[in-house]
Amino acid sequence: MPHTKTTIASLLAATLLPLSAHAGHYVSGVEGLGSAVVPGPGVYYRGYAVHYDANSYEGALPSNSDVTVDAIANRFIWVTDAEFLGANVALETIIPLVNTDLNIGSGLVEDEQFGLGDVFLGGVLGWHGERWDSVAAAGIWNAVGKTDKPADPGLGYAELMLTLGANFYLTEAKDVTLNLLSRYEIADDKDVDDEFLIEWALGKKLSNGLELGLVGYDQWRLEGGDQEKHAVGVEAGYFWPQVMTGLNLAAYNEYDVDENFDGYSVRLTLTKVF
Repeated sequence: MPHTKTTIASLLAATLLPLSAHAGHYVSGVEGLGSAVVPGPGVYYRGYAVHYDANSYEGALPSNSDVTVDAIANRFIWVTDAEFLGANVALETIIPLVNTDLNIGSGLVEDEQFGLGDVFLGGVLGWHGERWDSVAAAGIWNAVGKTDKPADPGLGYAELMLTLGANFYLTEAKDVTLNLLSRYEIADDKDVDDEFLIEWALGKKLSNGLELGLVGYDQWRLEGGDQEKHAVGVEAGYFWPQVMTGLNLAAYNEYDVDENFDGYSVRLTLTKVF
């Protein structure tokens, strides 16, 4: 059913990990607090465990359609000692593993698949000021995941992803932050529309080291249509310096959706410094 596969890939793209044809590989809500801050030189691992659940579709699909996605995105980051234009230079890769359980209508499409998603390779520049940090990055999502069935994790095309973001310290103590991270995705397939999204976070660090925040995302398809998503949620994070490890837990609810699944997501992020 090639036509069904193409249609489903287009309609589900914004909700499914990997991080698709009317939305990009990257999935909103994967990043939150501090995501626009590039750390100092070193090697880092970030593991994102994401659960997404939606039992309604706002748009052309049957109303009794649902999707559940469970994924782990493995991100490896090397912040080098090199500098360019006053910024720290870093290299990164993202390797996602995805399980998708998809149901469209009353048995029109029923499919569940697990596998390796498309893999990302990119470079990052990070700047630091007295009361701000900023990041600029570019990379390619490489089409390596399977695309034979509707719930397969691959999208079947490569995509350029451009990133620009900033983190602002709103107090002299730097305990209140506003973080903004934007992504722009351009596919190598003329039938796939560009996508723009912003992830934002307003955070407060407590005296015991716990950081709490209000988080959200806004995502738009930029060509030919009205597909968009808006969500808000909460996040908590803590870093243990004695073992150089951090954990963040976030939950989002999508409150305004057009031409896409409408649901909620939960994310657990593990950060390890080597």
